[in-house]
Amino acid sequence: MHAQEEVPWSGELRARLGTPGQATPLASSPRSLVWQVDLGGSPAVVKQVVDGPGATGRYQRELTALRLAARADPPVAPAVLGADLDQRVLVLEWLSGRRPADDWVVEYAGALARLHAVATAEDAGTLPRWPGPGRRDVAAFLGLAAALGARVPPRVPGELNDLVSRLRQAQGHALLHGDPCPGNDLHTSGGVRFVDFERAALGSGLVELAYLRIGFPTCWCSTAPPAALLARAEAAYLAAWRAITGTDVPGDLTDACAGWLLQGDALVEQAHRGKTDYLALAVYRDWRWGTATARQRLAFRLGVVAQLTASSAALAGLSQLSTDIRDHMLARWPDLAPLPASRDA
Repeated sequence: MHAQEEVPWSGELRARLGTPGQATPLASSPRSLVWQVDLGGSPAVVKQVVDGPGATGRYQRELTALRLAARADPPVAPAVLGADLDQRVLVLEWLSGRRPADDWVVEYAGALARLHAVATAEDAGTLPRWPGPGRRDVAAFLGLAAALGARVPPRVPGELNDLVSRLRQAQGHALLHGDPCPGNDLHTSGGVRFVDFERAALGSGLVELAYLRIGFPTCWCSTAPPAALLARAEAAYLAAWRAITGTDVPGDLTDACAGWLLQGDALVEQAHRGKTDYLALAVYRDWRWGTATARQRLAFRLGVVAQLTASSAALAGLSQLSTDIRDHMLARWPDLAPLPASRDA
C-alpha cells in the first residue's frame, strides 16, 4: 500500500460535493491511491491514478467504463459521484461487500453478463478493442513445446495463426472489465458490483466468460470451480445475456480459452507483463502468484484446452499438442498440484 497522502480535492469537486471529512487510506495496487472519505455523513471512495506510463489513458478508460456500466439496472458497478481529469481523481459510491457464498461464481457470472451487455455497437471507439494474443504469443507457445520435447503436429502453426486471426476479428461490443478477478468483485446486499476498470475494453464477452473455465488467467486467485458449479455459472451468464439482448452470445468459448493458453503474460501480475517470455521462463523456474504457481496455472490451462479442442476440426492439432505438453510437464514435475477449487485457498 502507498504511504498516506493528502486526499486530492479540487475546487470543482468541492463546489459539487462539498468538503470531505475524515479520510482513511485503503489498500490498492501500485498504480493508484485510494481512500475512504466522509461526505456529508456518508462514506465515499476517492481514487487517484498515480503518475506513470499510460496513467491518463488508464484513468480515462476507467471513467468511460464506469459511465457505460451505469446503464445497468440493477447496478453492476459503483456510481461515479465526481471526477477530476487534471488530477486523475474519481469519487465513487461506497460499496459494502460481504463474504462471497460458496457458489459465488453463479451470481458473479450473471452480473458479468449484465456488465457486458450494457454496451452497444454505437459505443465503438469509446474504449480500445480487446487485443487478444498475437503472432509473438504463437511463437512463444511453440517454443515452450520445443523446450519440453513435445512433438508439434504439422498443422498446429497454421491452426494457431488462424486462431489469432479469429480472435482479432471476433464479433462483439461487450463492455469488458479487463480484470474481472476475485477482489474486483464486491458481493453486496444488492448483488455483485465490479470495481477497478483501468483495463476496460470492448470485445467479445466470451473473453471474460472464459475466466471461469480457464482458471481466472489474469488473477492472483486462480481457481477451478467444480464441474457442476461451472456449468451453473456458464448457464447463468448465457441466460442473463439472452434476457437482456434477446440474442445468443457471439463467438466461440473454445477459441477464447485457447487464446488465454497462448498468453504467457497471463502467468504474472500486471506490473510484470510485457517484460519477457514467461512461457519460456516457466521451463527453467517456477514462481508463485497468489493461489497457484505458474506451472500449476499452465498445466491446468493445457488440460482444459486439450479437452475443449478434442472434437474441434479447427484445433484438433492443438488438442494433441496441449496433451503432449501437459504430459511432459507432469513427467518432469510430478508434484504439480491441481488448482484450488475455492478463492479462499
